[in-house]
Amino acid sequence: QVQLVESGGGLVQAGGSLNVSCTVSGTIFSINAMAWYRQTPGKQRELVASITSTGTANDADSVKGRFAISRNDGKKTVHLQMNSLKPEDTALYYCNAGVVVSIWDYDRNYWGQGTQVTVNP
Repeated sequence: QVQLVESGGGLVQAGGSLNVSCTVSGTIFSINAMAWYRQTPGKQRELVASITSTGTANDADSVKGRFAISRNDGKKTVHLQMNSLKPEDTALYYCNAGVVVSIWDYDRNYWGQGTQVTVNP
């Protein structure tokens, strides 16, 4: 069983910073791409940032220059440092990872349960 558990969400004033983290646990052979998504009520889940297994990161235009994704493969974690937060960044943030559980398996997509980030004006 593979589990993704997010932490670090919370309430912050506009202009502030937060760091959300995600830990992958369970039977793991390798972790490929990792990413953060976010979703607000009534809207589709959107990609915020992603990072490949070799460390290449990509950010959505809406967060470029403000958010930074990073990963620690030894600890099986992925982080999202969020700076200069805006009220429109308020959302439920989900961790996503492509995980291979054994040498005979293929990359499967896993999701965390989400952590709430609320930015007050």
